[in-house]
Amino acid sequence: MISEKKAPVLTETQFRQVVATVRTHEQAIRNVALLYFSVALGLRAKEMSSLLVRDVMTTDGKIKEEVLLTRNATKGRKQRLIYLANKDLRKALAAYLDERRRQDAIVLHPLSPLFKSRKGSGFSPNTMQMLFKRMYCWAGLDQASSHSGRRTFATSLIENGVDIKAVSSLMGHSSVAMTAQYVEDNPIRLRRICEDVQVGV
Repeated sequence: MISEKKAPVLTETQFRQVVATVRTHEQAIRNVALLYFSVALGLRAKEMSSLLVRDVMTTDGKIKEEVLLTRNATKGRKQRLIYLANKDLRKALAAYLDERRRQDAIVLHPLSPLFKSRKGSGFSPNTMQMLFKRMYCWAGLDQASSHSGRRTFATSLIENGVDIKAVSSLMGHSSVAMTAQYVEDNPIRLRRICEDVQVGV
C-alpha cells in the first residue's frame, strides 16, 4: 500500500524542469537516466537500485528491448517485464552507458550495478530514494519523491487511454484496485470523458 499522503504526480512542465535542473549538477547523465527510468517505466527505487548492466545491455553492447525484473528485485516478489521502448529513455540510457564505458575503461562488467553511486558502489533502495528527493528539491519540488515518477507513469498511461488492466500489469500490481490508487484524477480528463459520452436520442 502507498502512504496516505500520496506523492504528487508531475506535470510535463515539471518533469522538464527537473531534468533541466539535474543537468546543472554533478552526475547529471546518470541522474537524467534515473529520472526516465522512474517516469517512463514506473520503477520503484528498489527496482532501479537492483538493476545490473547485463539487465539492460546485450553481450555485444546493445540496449535490450525488454528487461525481466526478478522476484528478488520487486515488491511482493512479483516477476514482470519492463519495456525499454521509450525513445527519450533509450537516448538517456545510451548516454549514461557511454559515460560508464569511459569511466570503466571501455569494459562494462555485466554484473556491475547499472546505477553507480559517487563512491562507485551500487545504491540501496534507501539511498536511491534519498537521491530522488535531492533531485526534486533542486528543482523546487519539495513534496515530490521517487514515488512521484511511478504515479506520473500510471496517470499518464490512463490519460492516454491505456486500459487499467494493462497499466496494472506494467506496474506489477496484483490488482487493478491497487493501480487505481496511483492514478491522479485530472479534472480536464474527467470533463473530456463527460463530453465524449454518447447519449441515445
